[in-house]
Amino acid sequence: MEAYHKPDQQALQALKDAANRLRISSIRATTAAGSGHPTSCCSAAEIMSVLFFHTMRYKAKDPRNPSNDRFVLSKGHAAPILYAAWAEAGFLQEAELLNLRKIDSILEGHPVPKQPFTDVATGSLGQGLGAACGMAYTGKYFDKASYRVYCLLGDGELSEGSVWEAMAFAGLYKLDNLVAILDINRLGQSDPTPLQHRVEIYQKRCEAFGWHALIVDGHSVEELCKAFGQTKNQPTAIIARTLKGKGISGIEDKENWHGKPLPKDRAEQTIQEIDDKIQGKKKLSPALPEEDAPVVNIRNIKMSSPPNYKLGEKMATRKAYGIALAKLGHANDRVIALDGDTKNSTFSDLFKKEHSSRFIECYIAEQNMVSIAVGCATRDRTVAFASAFATFFTRAFDQIRMAAISESNINLCGSHCGVSIGEDGPSQMGLEDLCMFRAVPNSTVFYPSDAVSTEKAVEIAANTKGVCFIRTSRPENEVIYSSNEDFQIGQAKVVVKSKDDQVTVVGAGVTLHEALAAAEQLKKEKIYIRVIDPFTIKPLDKTTILENARATKGRIITVEDHYPEGGIGEAVSGAVVGEPGITVTRLAVSHVPRSGKPAELLKMFGIDKDAIVQAVKVAVSKSRNAE
Repeated sequence: MEAYHKPDQQALQALKDAANRLRISSIRATTAAGSGHPTSCCSAAEIMSVLFFHTMRYKAKDPRNPSNDRFVLSKGHAAPILYAAWAEAGFLQEAELLNLRKIDSILEGHPVPKQPFTDVATGSLGQGLGAACGMAYTGKYFDKASYRVYCLLGDGELSEGSVWEAMAFAGLYKLDNLVAILDINRLGQSDPTPLQHRVEIYQKRCEAFGWHALIVDGHSVEELCKAFGQTKNQPTAIIARTLKGKGISGIEDKENWHGKPLPKDRAEQTIQEIDDKIQGKKKLSPALPEEDAPVVNIRNIKMSSPPNYKLGEKMATRKAYGIALAKLGHANDRVIALDGDTKNSTFSDLFKKEHSSRFIECYIAEQNMVSIAVGCATRDRTVAFASAFATFFTRAFDQIRMAAISESNINLCGSHCGVSIGEDGPSQMGLEDLCMFRAVPNSTVFYPSDAVSTEKAVEIAANTKGVCFIRTSRPENEVIYSSNEDFQIGQAKVVVKSKDDQVTVVGAGVTLHEALAAAEQLKKEKIYIRVIDPFTIKPLDKTTILENARATKGRIITVEDHYPEGGIGEAVSGAVVGEPGITVTRLAVSHVPRSGKPAELLKMFGIDKDAIVQAVKVAVSKSRNAE
């Protein structure tokens, strides 16, 4: 344990004064905004004061400096006190605090990365600690730097399971550069929290997860200074007993004040009362960091050689993903891989075999895995690829949604999509994933159909901003592209084409191969179809699809191993809506499937070769009858 140097009385008083200034700023800002959470800010005032002006080492004028200590406000509704701390540190103007929640201010209701001091958006509770774990893991194992990570949580969010996934992760990997501060202010939004002030239970829980846990009076700057000075070879949890609304007479520790600003007259009276406690105007300066974070370059990552596959060779895209990721790991030493104990199914184990120190096993905790990836990717320290069965990302949708709000650049690969996985049955089948990832703002959704396009998708994703999703399949399918084929986001491939084509069929992954087989069969009957591989479902290549549809009498058939809602059929329909003379027939998995052999299931749900042949014949005969 490091020796504890007790601050002198003058320094302790300056920290108390700073805490009260933070209280005043939070009350003033929320009253001006007419909304916000002043009581949640007031319980954390001493914690924030000690953290920002005694414990943390950072450059106040350069908040994203890679060597700075990190701070994550998991209880994001206490944003006003975060903004007040950065104003106290001199980064923000005091006057700007009064623009809280205005449409033209960066000081939003909850922290977002348009603020240079915010790494991850918070406010969906229970997610900050997972991201902090990712930052701490990166600092300890990748950057090997001295920066530390601090995460402030509210007691209400400790009911979220994702918090305990993160607690388990940090304990397992001995993240001794991570400190979680639990603001135990007793009161939730509509009721007291389940444990209220029984801080010893929180302590036992944290210890059971492998943390060094200390109980402190959260309003004693001296106890906080001492607690922050203690480090062991494990993460530290500081369990701070606080009062919600501390310092606001008549409201302190009272129910029904969550998320309510003080009326103007009451605010003025309270501010005067708190101001009377301030003994000095001296502002404290934060300690500077040790500048030992390495210089990192993750731009323009290129594979050292083209894909090494032969036309006609059979390879599952899930395996091609693992091969590509391992190859990408040689191209840049900041490429990392994460998995949720499915690495021998997603084939991310191929990356682990070649780059074991850059592989993070997250175990069966997909929500936390996504948060860890987000944390690892902050400040452009790594290029993170996380993989799981596609269907298991559905339980992490809130984390994925918040990753987009965090402007995070993470890459997620979902394998075992659709009914084509076969006997395992519907609980293992990704059938909602395209819908889910298409709905994420600024996302890119790759759906490669062979090994070559999968390798290209991995390389492109590594260089693409935003949330990228790569959908991979279990069945082995033929390689249909040559190694030098060029792939771009939003650029479809016309795989089969003739001047006599009567219908355009759009398929991806397994169903693209079914469409190619259907084309061969129809050709024997002198019926010709055009087959399109979209490569990315978002953005979709609207131009190519429309051009080819118009060349085939406006007829489009989409076929997908996914539910009808939000998948390829709806993406194509959305792209051609309002275009005269275009009809779209959609083949998709129409209801909850069951176990069976892949071919049996493709047939049962009408997305196999025979179903495509039938749909083409119906489309052609309809128009002949119309003629």
